Amino acid sequence: MAQAAASRPLSLPALLLRVVAPFFFGYFVSYVFRAVNAAIAPDLVADLSLSGAALGFLTAAYLIAFVASQLPLGMLFDRFGPARVQGTFFLLAALGAFLFSRAETAWTLTLARALIGLGCAGALMAGFKAVADHAPPARRALFNALVMSAGGLGLLVAATPARLLADALGWRGVFVVLAGISLLAALLLWALAMPERAHPHASAGQDRSFAALFSGLLRVLASPVFWRLAPLAALTSGSQIAIQTLWAGPWFTDVAGLSAREAAQMLSFMAVGFLAGTLINGFVADRLAARGIGSEKVMLGFAILFMLAELPAIFGYTGPGMALFWFLVPLAGQTGILAYPALATHFGAHMAGRSNSALNLMVFIVAFLAQWMIGIVLDAVSGGMRPYPVQAFSLAFGMLVLVQLAAFLWYLAQPRLLALWRG
Repeated sequence: MAQAAASRPLSLPALLLRVVAPFFFGYFVSYVFRAVNAAIAPDLVADLSLSGAALGFLTAAYLIAFVASQLPLGMLFDRFGPARVQGTFFLLAALGAFLFSRAETAWTLTLARALIGLGCAGALMAGFKAVADHAPPARRALFNALVMSAGGLGLLVAATPARLLADALGWRGVFVVLAGISLLAALLLWALAMPERAHPHASAGQDRSFAALFSGLLRVLASPVFWRLAPLAALTSGSQIAIQTLWAGPWFTDVAGLSAREAAQMLSFMAVGFLAGTLINGFVADRLAARGIGSEKVMLGFAILFMLAELPAIFGYTGPGMALFWFLVPLAGQTGILAYPALATHFGAHMAGRSNSALNLMVFIVAFLAQWMIGIVLDAVSGGMRPYPVQAFSLAFGMLVLVQLAAFLWYLAQPRLLALWRG
C-alpha cells in the first residue's frame, strides 16, 4: 500500500516542487517521444529504406499502445499511486528507446516504439492524479495546466533541437540520449514526488481490490456526469490534436501555398499556442474559481473560441491575421483539460486515476478517428491527388466543427433531456 501523505495541506512551494515538477518533467519526456519521429523521419527512411506505410505504422504504434493502456493505468494509479506506477513505466520507455536505437528492421522499430508508447502512456494522467491527491480542488485546474504545459515544451524540443542533436549524434544517438532521460524521469518520480494521499472515501479492504477498482471504473463510464462532459472535452481536444499533429501542415502548403520551411515555422508557432493555451486555461479557471465561477463554464467559453478559430481554415482564409487564427486553434483547443479536475472533484480524488484516464482514452480515440476521417474526406474530394483543394479541407474541417457544436449543445441540454427521459 502506498505510503499515506501527511494530512495537512501542502504549501505552494511543496506543491510546485513535489507534485508539479516531477510530473512536468515526465510529461515533457513523453511528448518529446511522441513528436520526435517527425524530426528524424528522413534519417530513418534513408538508413533503413522504410516505405511511407512502414514509417506511418511504426510512428502510430506509440499511439496504439498509448490508447490501449489508459484504463488499466487508471486503476493502477488509484491502487498503487501515480509516482510508483509511472516511475516503473518509464523504465519500459527507457528500454524501448534503447531497443529503437539498436533496431535494424521496421518491425523491430515498431515494437520498440510501442514499448515507448506503453512506458509514456500514463505520464499526463499520473500528474493529474497527483494533483487530485494533493492540491485543493479550487487550484487543480491551474496545477493540471502547469503539468500539461510541458507538452508544449516537448513539441518545441522535438523539432529543431532534436534535428540538431540528430545531425550531431545520428538518430540512434538521439534515442540513446532519450533512454537516459527516461531513466532520469523515473528517478525523479521515485525520489521527489509526494506519495499517494490516503483518502477517507477509499477503504483499505474494499476500494483497493482490483474487483472494486474495476467496479468503480464502470461507475464512471455509466455516469451521466461523465457523458455530459466527455463528448465536448474529447471532441475539442481530440480535434485540436488531429489538426495540429497532422493536417495543419498540408493545409499550410496546399491551401496557403507556404514552402515546407514556412509551414514548419507555422507549426512551431502553433506549438507556442499549445503551451500558452494550457497555461491560460489553467490561470483563467484558477482566477475565476476564486469568484465562484466553475471550470466547466470556462471550458464552454474556450470551446466557443475554438470553433470560431477553426472557421478561417474552413473558408480557406490566407490573408492578414491568418497566423493569429492558427495560433488560437491550439490555444483554445486545449480547454478540454478543464474537464479533468471537474471529473476528479465529482468522483473524488480516490477515483481520479480512473475518471481522468477514461476521459483521456476518449480524447485519443477522437484524435485517431479525426485524423483518419480528414484523410478519407481529402482523398475522396481530391481523387487522391495533391495538392488537396481548399474545398476538401473545408468539408473535412467543417464536419469536425459540426460534431463539436453538437457536443456543445448536448452539454447544455443533457440535464433537461435526462429529466424528460426519466419522466
